[in-house]
Amino acid sequence: MLETSARLLRLLSLLQVRRDWPGADLADRLGVDVRTVRRDVDKLRSLGYPVDSTPGVAGGYRLGAGAQMPPLLLDDEEAVAVAVGLRTAAGGTVSGIEESSVRALAKLQQVMPSRLRHRVDALAATTVALASNGPAVDAVVLTGIAAACRAHERLRLDYRSHDGSESRRDVEPHRLVHTGTRWYLVAWDTGRADWRNFRVDRITLRPPAGPRFAPRRPPDEDVRSFASWEIAVGQYRYQARVTVRAPAHVLAERIPPTSGLVEPLDEHSCTLRAGSNSLDGLAVHLAVLGFGFTVHEPPELVEHVRTLADRLAAAAPAAPAPATPPPPHAPAEEP
Repeated sequence: MLETSARLLRLLSLLQVRRDWPGADLADRLGVDVRTVRRDVDKLRSLGYPVDSTPGVAGGYRLGAGAQMPPLLLDDEEAVAVAVGLRTAAGGTVSGIEESSVRALAKLQQVMPSRLRHRVDALAATTVALASNGPAVDAVVLTGIAAACRAHERLRLDYRSHDGSESRRDVEPHRLVHTGTRWYLVAWDTGRADWRNFRVDRITLRPPAGPRFAPRRPPDEDVRSFASWEIAVGQYRYQARVTVRAPAHVLAERIPPTSGLVEPLDEHSCTLRAGSNSLDGLAVHLAVLGFGFTVHEPPELVEHVRTLADRLAAAAPAAPAPATPPPPHAPAEEP
């Protein structure tokens, strides 16, 4: 579908450049045979784009009058998906693309059939977007990183860590990860000879990009698992491993992948791995899950939970014993 759509757009561009095109010339420009050009022209006509043709050896194709806007080369669901994506981008976490997204959406709506435009307008009229709490990233930085990932080019960057300290890094970018509120770069840090997770909003690129590199084997076959571990567990001082007495799918509904990793043990229990710089924060987080649990590590958390449990037990006075009802009176004996 994407290859065909790209070829149709290229065909439209060629027809607008020159008044008359022999079919053989169009086929040569597009890298296809004359029969494919004929089918593509029929496709444009079915989309409502006027293309005139003249038969014979010297015949060819000409763009009809009154056709300046390319047709919508997407099916209904694809068009709605693109429109929703543009609306989301207009108020999303990437700075600098809001206005561009609105302009692109306006252009898209111009070529949408009315049935699709009504669907998109209804969605917009009935949807309220909450403000994002995540930091916005620079669109230029984001696209620069994406280009380096695709071209396998090293990046030189200045990085600001969570404590405010700054460092200069040389990295081999692998993938961008979006959590919904934040963007992360998974990359091989050449100075530290290890894989790292970098928050994109803390990155300042230092152009130009470095030399090309041979891609390394990623730290995990699923880069999302590696990123989730680093975000939810690996970056913290205390890294907990806990058995929770609840099915994995039930716990996963309460624990987003940026707050912990859930791994099934059996149909009734699972392992939760979570991190924090505060033992109190970890203990309270576990206590309010609403399920029974057993802490395995780290040892500091095991001891902290014991101490906290004793403190909470002492804070709640023992319930008074229920009063013992008096024994029933024996019936009087007959004289």
